[in-house]
Amino acid sequence: MKPYELIVICILLASTSWAAENYDDIPADCTLTGNSLDPLASIVSNCTEILVKDFEVPAGRNLTIEPQDGTTIVFSGRITIGYKEMKGSLIIIRGNNLTVIGAPGHIFDCDGARWWDGLGGGGGKLKPKFFRIQNVTNSIFKDLNIKNTPTQCFSINGCQNVTLTNITIDDSDGDKQGGHNTDAFDTSASKRVTIMNSRIFNQDDCLAINSGSDHVFINNTCSGTHGISIGSVRNAVVENIFVKNCTVVNSGTGVRIKTVFNTTGIVRNITYEDIILENIRDYGITIRGDYVNNGVTGPPLPGFNISDITLRNIHGTVQRRGTNVIILLADGVASHWTVENIDVHGGGRRPNCTGIPIDSGLKCEDYNGK
Repeated sequence: MKPYELIVICILLASTSWAAENYDDIPADCTLTGNSLDPLASIVSNCTEILVKDFEVPAGRNLTIEPQDGTTIVFSGRITIGYKEMKGSLIIIRGNNLTVIGAPGHIFDCDGARWWDGLGGGGGKLKPKFFRIQNVTNSIFKDLNIKNTPTQCFSINGCQNVTLTNITIDDSDGDKQGGHNTDAFDTSASKRVTIMNSRIFNQDDCLAINSGSDHVFINNTCSGTHGISIGSVRNAVVENIFVKNCTVVNSGTGVRIKTVFNTTGIVRNITYEDIILENIRDYGITIRGDYVNNGVTGPPLPGFNISDITLRNIHGTVQRRGTNVIILLADGVASHWTVENIDVHGGGRRPNCTGIPIDSGLKCEDYNGK
């Protein structure tokens, strides 16, 4: 049995422990509703089953829940956000052995258009991130429905053994209303994070792993995104990442590994397997070491070790103006790549690739211009 298969079995067993009929049994003194945070301290101190129902996070504040070990948190009804330009995160959860669930019919209605101005986190209005999972261990987040986040949706930091499953993030209104930097899942300094069976519609990375190890990303659909990304990695280590059975459609990029120009680090043991790409605008597969936030710099510099990369069973289409496969690395930084059964076609551009390991069998001319 492969390691990721064991992880999935454990997730499925754990997810059966809280049934839908329990939601209405949570007492009123363990329920946060309305638009005041005043009852929260008492609820967190006294309850191991917490219901957040039809609640508005007050403008300029955040809903921070740091409950007892083993607590179940249920979000029900319509959760909304008061408007204020601000930094930080709107919802923050910390803790151990938590179960965080969305009740049937609930919605996090962020109304991100109030912040959207086409600039994301790079200027204009101050925009909060949505949901920070901070220093959480041995926990599951499931069945959450989120709409129109101001910028990034999930920021996962300092976590270990955390699963997110059956998550829907729908920022598609931002396509025409100025949504930007609406990453779905950003992870850093975490170990063993699994994201599965989820649907993402946004304008930035579907997944961005900036540092950390032993993550699994399986059975997910990404639409309108910047793809399933390792990075951008800056002076950090990302290793032991498994991406499988995912679809990326109508997006700028399909799968990519990006390291920041003139920085150092390690990207090691990364697998993309059984990936479908459809109508990709710019790059089907990209691995590059010249990334900067506003584009690319030109020739990449040495500084990163990018090794043990597997690209297997990746199929799909790129728009004619795009590039099927591009590799831009400094000579000697990449080693031990496995490339099998790649059929990405449609892109008309023919890039000059650099830094591809000789023993990988990968040649850009075999994949581009067809």
